[in-house]
Amino acid sequence: MTLNQLKYVVVISRENSLNEAAKKLYISQPSLTAALHSLEQELGFDIFIRSKSGVSLTVKGAGFLSYARSVVEQYELLDAKYISKTNVKRSFHVSMQHYTFAVRAFVELVDQYGFDEYEFEIHETRTHEVIDHVRAQKSELGVLYLNDYNRTILQKVFREEGLEFTPLFECGIYVYMSKKNPLAGRKEIAIEELEDYPCLAFSQGDHNSFYYAEEVLSTYEYKRLIRASDRATLLNLMVGLNGYTLCSGIICEELNGSDYCAVKLRTGERMIIGYIARKAAVISEIGQRYIEILSKYREQVLE
Repeated sequence: MTLNQLKYVVVISRENSLNEAAKKLYISQPSLTAALHSLEQELGFDIFIRSKSGVSLTVKGAGFLSYARSVVEQYELLDAKYISKTNVKRSFHVSMQHYTFAVRAFVELVDQYGFDEYEFEIHETRTHEVIDHVRAQKSELGVLYLNDYNRTILQKVFREEGLEFTPLFECGIYVYMSKKNPLAGRKEIAIEELEDYPCLAFSQGDHNSFYYAEEVLSTYEYKRLIRASDRATLLNLMVGLNGYTLCSGIICEELNGSDYCAVKLRTGERMIIGYIARKAAVISEIGQRYIEILSKYREQVLE
């Protein structure tokens, strides 16, 4: 096993194509294919599955890639510091469902690490894209939730994609709304009391399955339902239409402002907030720190 072979694996996984990877590496495709084949023979398993549409990682290949990327990144840092004396930055990418607290944790992380050594990327997006980003290594971590309804299906998806879910904390269900909503002063709300107000949900595009919904009680037959694609629009609809959404109850006023509140929903439903990562992946130092910051929000869980 050589450093060049590890570099090849990293680039192939990024390009999802042997031909495109060869171009990026400035070598011929036959040479790249031969080097990959030699490495796979030495390891005793296939790193990639070849098809007409390109290449994709096997489950064992995804685990191997995590270590290969770590080795390559450490080498590049050593080279930058002691040989070429260039400023090579490490990167941290994370994807998440639309959670303000996950964005706030990202802000805290950036404040702690700064921009001298790191480049950052955050994706607040749809559920299936969170999963796909982590699978394709566009993001190191993905933040989402499981509950009794979606757990079996999503855990199956995670296994098929070579991913693993780790819980962070459990919380009840809250109604998130504008403080101008007539129900805002209540201590608890029954789902039937919300019928006169539009339920606001995040659109999942072509994956608008109940299992991919970001809001719990996704199978409830709402009389009024509006789907939106971003958090800013949802917040505007809460004010303009007295709409509401269902959430964990963790409020970050420094990001969303102080015009909103969370009222407990009268239900026995629970949700588990956690993160997904590639199975057997070695989570980076900064990734581990982000997880630690997220974990602190269990202290803000309303009960």
